Amino acid sequence: MNSVNLTPERNGVRYGLFTAGGMILYFLLASLLHLTDRVEFSFLNGVVLAIGICMAISHYRHVRHDRMPYLHGFGTGIVTSIVASVAFALFFVVYTVINPTIMDQLRARDLFGFDLSVTIAFLAILLQSVMSGMIISLIAMQYFKSPDHKPLEGIE
Repeated sequence: MNSVNLTPERNGVRYGLFTAGGMILYFLLASLLHLTDRVEFSFLNGVVLAIGICMAISHYRHVRHDRMPYLHGFGTGIVTSIVASVAFALFFVVYTVINPTIMDQLRARDLFGFDLSVTIAFLAILLQSVMSGMIISLIAMQYFKSPDHKPLEGIE
């Protein structure tokens, strides 16, 4: 894809779907190994999200020949995290319909206890992933920003 057609949004959607695929694959693997009842293993979804965001920003920078505006890269990371979060959360809702015992396992181990519903789990996945994605994007942009980037020195 050439730099004329590539926008931060288009790049973010593309890599967001790839990232969601990685998160889903990890979740299915954890489910096969019966690790979904251990909430501690869900932090690896953050690692998958970080890899996806960094790959999205890196690809956008590469296509733009290392001349990427700071906010374009930051926007790419945010769009990537939003798309990945929504896709993974929707997958989780579908998965709870297929395997309703997972909610019982999470209720027994989670801080919400028996008040945990599929809706609350959906919103928790969205909130955790999007906020993590914003922080990861800010951190990643310190590495991927253009070498000649200069912050605002003052408002006139």
